[in-house]
Parts: sequence; C-alpha cells; structure tokens
Amino acid sequence: MSTLVASEAEITERNGAVWLAAWPVLAVFVLSNAPTPLYVVWQHQLGFSSGVLTAVFACYIAGLLGALLVAGVVSDRVGRKPVLLPAVILAMLACVLFATANSVAVLAIARLLTGIAVGAAVSAGMAAVTDIGGRHRKRLAALAASSAMVLGAGFGPLLAGVLSQTVPGPTVTIFVVEIVLLASAFVVVVRLDLPKGAGGRGPWIRIPAVAPGGRTAVLLGIAVFAPGITATSFVLSLGPSLLSNLLGATNRVLAGGLAFVMFLGATGIQFAVRRLRLRAILLGSAAATLLSMVALASALRLSSIALFAAAAILAGIGQGMGQFGGLTAISTNVAADRLAEANAAQNVGGYLPAAVLPLSAGFLSDAIGLPAGSTTFAGVVGAAAVAGAIFVATRAAAATGPR
Repeated sequence: MSTLVASEAEITERNGAVWLAAWPVLAVFVLSNAPTPLYVVWQHQLGFSSGVLTAVFACYIAGLLGALLVAGVVSDRVGRKPVLLPAVILAMLACVLFATANSVAVLAIARLLTGIAVGAAVSAGMAAVTDIGGRHRKRLAALAASSAMVLGAGFGPLLAGVLSQTVPGPTVTIFVVEIVLLASAFVVVVRLDLPKGAGGRGPWIRIPAVAPGGRTAVLLGIAVFAPGITATSFVLSLGPSLLSNLLGATNRVLAGGLAFVMFLGATGIQFAVRRLRLRAILLGSAAATLLSMVALASALRLSSIALFAAAAILAGIGQGMGQFGGLTAISTNVAADRLAEANAAQNVGGYLPAAVLPLSAGFLSDAIGLPAGSTTFAGVVGAAAVAGAIFVATRAAAATGPR
C-alpha cells in the first residue's frame, strides 16, 4: 500500500511540474493582450486612426514572427533556458515602454518587443512544458501549454480593463503588476530542470522546417488554427473601437472582460474536448470560427453587443480547439529534438494571416467605414475556416496521432 501511495504522490508531483512549467508561458501571454482595452485611451491621447491602431497591433505579430524564425532553432540546439530568460527580460522592458509611452512610435516598439517575447514563449516555452511532461504526459503537456497560452492572453486584457477603470494611472498600473508576474516567471525558468540542447548544424535563422513525418500534423493545425487566431486578433485590435464607436459601449472593463471571456472559452473548450478524436477537435475548431464570423457580421448589421460577444466567444473556441489539436498532433508526430521548431512552424502559419488580415481590415475601414471593412473581414475569415475544414476532412487520416 505504501508503494502505491508513493507512486500516486510521485504522479501528482510530476503532473504538478508540468503545470508549473507552463507558468512562464502564461505570464508572458498576460502581456500579449494587456494593451487591448487601453488602445482607445492611447487613441484619444495621441490621436491615431483605425489603420494606425492595427499597424501598432501588427508590430506585435511582426516581432513574434521574427522570433519564431530564430527561437525554435536556437531552443532545440542550445536549450530552452537561453531563449526563455532573455525573452522574459524583453517582456519587462516592453512593460516599461508601455507605461511611459508618449507617442505611437514608443507603442510600436513596445508591441514589437512583446511579440519577440511571445515568439520565444510559443516555441521554447511550450517545448519546455513538453520536456517536463516526458513521453508519458504528451497530451497533458499539450493541454497545459495551450491552456496557459490562451488563459494568459485572456487574463491580461481583463486585468488591464479593471485596473484602468478603477485605479489612477490607467495606462501604467497593469504593467507594474505584469512586471511582478514576469519576475516570478523568471524564477520558475531558472529552477526548471530542463535538458540541454541537442546541437546541430545549419543556419540559425531560417523559416522553421519540419521533418516529413511531422508536416501533415503541422499543416492540420495551421488549417484551423490560422482562421481561429485571426478572428481573435481582430477582436483584440479593432474590437474596442467597434464597441465604442458602433455599439456605444465605452467602459474599458467591458472591452477587457469580453477579451477575457473569449480566451476563457478558448481555455475551457480544450478541457472539454481533450478526450475527443483529433479529427473531431480540428473540425470543431473550423465550425466555431465560421459561426463566429457569421455572428460578427450579424452584430454589425443589427448593432448588437450580445451578438458581438457571441462572435468573440466563438472565435476563442475556434482558436482554442485549433491550437490544442495542432499541438497534440505535433507532440505525437514530431521528435523531441525538433519540437520547438515544429511549434514555431505552426505558429508562423497561424500568426501571419492574424497580422495581415486585421491590418488590412483596419486600413480598409479607414477607406470605406468600420462596418463595411469589418464585414469584409468576416467573409474572408469565414471562407478560410471552410477551406480549413475541407483540408482536415481529407487529410486528417494521414496524421499518426490520436484520432
């Protein structure tokens, strides 16, 4: 009996270590969307258009994509810590810039640094969670890493909205709190027992590559993750402007709370579907994103906050299922020494349209109006979700992961 108890205690400890390893991912992702409810404040103070707003948001994704070209390769070769520790420091520097921003240029630099930090967390941080989980906890590690990402991404704007509405310094306090969270994440990374890098040859900066056996797994994730995260990126960048200018909701707690609920949906759905077949998870992601875009177009037509909230929640569900399904496929089909690069490849495929399409919608909205620009965006992303579902339906059997 004592042996059994010891074994159960050891299992609990190892499971706990997996969730602890996900804390740095969560802490960095809190920063990723913390500025969301503050954009309308900066927009009022600094006077910039919807197009410029989405350009500032796109700086974040530019930094993220740039980091993914490097972080995955470096992490697999020299180890996770040499990538994660500088990333946390960069995130702290971004907090300082956000808190003292007095121009669009400073905001853009802060968003760029945030993107770099998030790119490192996406590749090296998520791979570190898988390393801690080991070969017997691959699905748990995928769940921990993915849910930490989306929960952090949702908690950031909620906390920012509440603090900016209730305490002095609406664009300062959240970033002071975030520095504290990041400091704790730095300590966790230092203490994690992570393997050393596997070495290797070839260029250090390159488009993330995946071995032939894992390519289908990565593409399956991209097919549904890309439309899902593009939908949530729109809500994060132009959502506060839609709420304020078209729907008459100016309270920043509402904007931050809606983003939180969106990512809470993304987190909860991953726990709900964790035992489903991989194909069902991926198809469910595409369906949720499509419904989100239908709800968005309807919300604009009817000036309905309730429908806009439904669109945001469905977008979060679409991203969450696509992300979890993609990570599960990768962790099952890709070797450990190429894991970070495979994570980076999937996120490059997802975040690239998440930068281009909302940015295009922002400048299109400046030209033809916010309702028309947003409706056009909904149509494009809805079509992409349908295309992703068709790809999954025809190719999911090629993946060797759980189905």
